[in-house]
Amino acid sequence: MTPPTVLALNMIDAADADGIKIDVAGLAIELGCPVIPVSARTGRGIDDLKRALDETLDNHTARNPTTLQAAMACHACAICPFQNRYTWTEGVAKRHAKSKTEKPDRHTEAIDRILTHPVGGLAAFLSVMAVMFYLIFQLATVPMDLIDHLFVTLGSVVAKWIPAGDLQSLAVNGIIGGVGGILVFLPQICILFFFLALLEDTGYLARAAFVMERLMRRIGLPGKAFVPLLSAHACAIPAIMSTRVIEDRRDRFITILIAPLMSCSARIPVYTLVIALLFPRQPGLAALTFLGAYAVGIGMGLLAAFVMKRTILPGEARPLVLELPRYRIPGVRTAFLHMYDQARMFIKQAGTVILLISIILWALATYPKSETPQEVHDMRAEAAQLAAAGDTDGAASLTKEAAHHEDQYALANSYAGRLGRFFEPALAPLGFNWQIGIGIVTSFAAREVIVSTLAVVYGVGSDRAEEEPKSLYDNLRSAKRADGSPVFTTATAFSLLIFYILAAQCLATQVVTRKETGSWKWAALQLVYMNVLAYAASFVIYQTLRACGIS
Repeated sequence: MTPPTVLALNMIDAADADGIKIDVAGLAIELGCPVIPVSARTGRGIDDLKRALDETLDNHTARNPTTLQAAMACHACAICPFQNRYTWTEGVAKRHAKSKTEKPDRHTEAIDRILTHPVGGLAAFLSVMAVMFYLIFQLATVPMDLIDHLFVTLGSVVAKWIPAGDLQSLAVNGIIGGVGGILVFLPQICILFFFLALLEDTGYLARAAFVMERLMRRIGLPGKAFVPLLSAHACAIPAIMSTRVIEDRRDRFITILIAPLMSCSARIPVYTLVIALLFPRQPGLAALTFLGAYAVGIGMGLLAAFVMKRTILPGEARPLVLELPRYRIPGVRTAFLHMYDQARMFIKQAGTVILLISIILWALATYPKSETPQEVHDMRAEAAQLAAAGDTDGAASLTKEAAHHEDQYALANSYAGRLGRFFEPALAPLGFNWQIGIGIVTSFAAREVIVSTLAVVYGVGSDRAEEEPKSLYDNLRSAKRADGSPVFTTATAFSLLIFYILAAQCLATQVVTRKETGSWKWAALQLVYMNVLAYAASFVIYQTLRACGIS
């Protein structure tokens, strides 16, 4: 292809520390391109790399690719189609790199005896994850409260600036409530990806892959699936695309089909919302529940892979060959950059997709306008009589109740209310009312949209008699069903949590699945089996808790 090429020889600091001497000039001559020693972690050589890029682009002439083409050609080995490349690579390394005889690192070996042990390694992995989730809830409490207070205050200020009416409702409940309801989870997103970046930089995640590979291969998953499945905890779409590194078609398809069961970052706001309703101000229990949510997703993924191995995609998985990197002190700068990238993507989505959906939901929850029911007229007339009789407290309470009934009646007869009530019979066995049903339907655009949906729906239907706007948590905790019972009981919250752990609600994932498998039948299978599994698990959880007397 002969493109303008500069080779960045990274981790040169580690090579120096290990006594590896590299003939950079000779390597550049043999490869036919500039070779720049760098350390991405410390920044060493980055300025030289930039200068080399500029010079190469300014003075580009086609390289002589004879040596590289010879390496690409393969006639030497009938067993491995890439053998010639490896032979060429090893020859270059021997000619231009000299190293001392490596001595075993006793400290690394001692640590690995624990972290790669079949039992101890798994226990260590679970412990690391539990500590990380505990810190997520413990450290994020203060910034989350500040963000929540900021948006509540902003809503109060805007409500005073804009006269009462649809425009005020759009600004306070639709825009501020919808976007603020999702941005409150930004601190937890940042903390999660910061710690994951630190773990990866230490070299620990390779040990986790080694430990999990034993279990994965027994149930029919290849060891190479670990990295795509790990990346699926950020987003299933790039994870599915990264399965291209898996050569075997069967192994690749199984990995694609179960990747969306891993708890992606879009689920974090949902998990946090539901767990906060279950265990407010209890970071220990919240962390264990959060860990359990991730464990359920992984466990169901492994179970699905086992079933597929015995049915639609039979066969044995290929073993994994993995080089364990040495332990290193993590680069805090790299972790912050990774966290910044993820936070920027999250904010961008909140300011675009979620903002648009919040406005649409507000319109659906506000229109068409309904006539005030006779019951509300009667309540207001009674309140007027109480006020005339001097009972101001009773009159104020009844006026507040009348406003609440009017808002709920208007919401139930809006377009959103009609949509929710259409699905309510199917969702009632799971403990969900029609408001939650609206959130589940809109979540097929993006999972985290249910948070902004509930913020809008319960914001529009909240008391107009309140002096100050309430936060999302306050609205949800005070939400009542038609019979006056609370909506978000323990059984309903656990049912909603398990549903969002397992459901396939990101249609973009199905599009990518179709592209990577070459057929809509696999995308349809993924969509159907995950949602059926979510419905069944949610049904069992809710009905079991109710049968045990846990409402």
